[in-house]
Amino acid sequence: MKPEPLLGLRARITRLGTGGMYMAADCFIGIDVSKETLDVHTLPDGNDFQFVNDPDGIKAICRKFSKFRPKLIIIEATGGLQIPVATALSLKKFPVVVINPRQARDFARAKGRLAKTDKIDAEILALFGKQMEPEVRPLKDEQAQEMSSLMSRRNQLIRMLVMEKNRFTRAYGSVRADIEKNIDWLEERLSEIDTHLGTVVRASPIWRERDNLLRSVPGVGDVLSRSLLSNLPELGTLNRREIAALVGVAPLNCDSGKRRGKRRVWGGRSDVRSVLYMAVLSAKKYNPVIRDFYNRLKEAGKPHKVAAVASMRKLITILNAMVRSGQPWGQYAHAA
Repeated sequence: MKPEPLLGLRARITRLGTGGMYMAADCFIGIDVSKETLDVHTLPDGNDFQFVNDPDGIKAICRKFSKFRPKLIIIEATGGLQIPVATALSLKKFPVVVINPRQARDFARAKGRLAKTDKIDAEILALFGKQMEPEVRPLKDEQAQEMSSLMSRRNQLIRMLVMEKNRFTRAYGSVRADIEKNIDWLEERLSEIDTHLGTVVRASPIWRERDNLLRSVPGVGDVLSRSLLSNLPELGTLNRREIAALVGVAPLNCDSGKRRGKRRVWGGRSDVRSVLYMAVLSAKKYNPVIRDFYNRLKEAGKPHKVAAVASMRKLITILNAMVRSGQPWGQYAHAA
């Protein structure tokens, strides 16, 4: 059956499959999100649906799913396009999991599914949920999403500033003056973003208390604290191995047979990891715990990168323990 065109009622649903939607407790749903549509696949019945990706379409998908309780709804992160539908479903108490696009593509390749369409992607996501059953974690609330968006914008402004300053050194005449004006504007916008971020943190008593706790650690400043608040809400809820793996600073084995390859870090949350690296450069000068740990590794012959990543892992596990226990740095530093 050919799908109906997405015209007329904005919340119109296009039915592609046959039979009724499966209503048992082991129902798994995959939602592929694009700018215009939300493609849905359900397992084990194999039905396909399509919704318009707008407020009316999201309301329609919530009404449709309210008739049954799926075990998991899997959505792929799509540059922020997934946030409205994931948030709406989460508020309705549906078990929503947002996964990394790389996970979905690697899973599809492992299944031998090399073709890629919105319909196929929705099916792969449902199958991923059924076979892998990833853990459901709370999604960011509106305030956390605002903070995360501001941090992303801050990173964009910094990248633009770096590019413009590099151009400035090679420019001449009127072009140099034009670049200088743009640099001034970018620095002004960066200052405004930092002010806004501070206002958002102070508006939340919980965030304000956690921000003060994190910034009590030598080497942890505004940028790292706000990055952790917005992009690592799991801080304090996981053990040290789990938090290190989530950030991407846990060494992974690379062995085969008798060969013992170098341990490498891979994956994780790159935005947090990059800010954590800059914090370690400061901490290894001003934080006695991190400084002594880094120096011991260097004296043992470890290269800077290995020592730095190990120090990043130590710092994030310290911060994780502090948030979990509520202990200030002074007490923890004495114990360390």
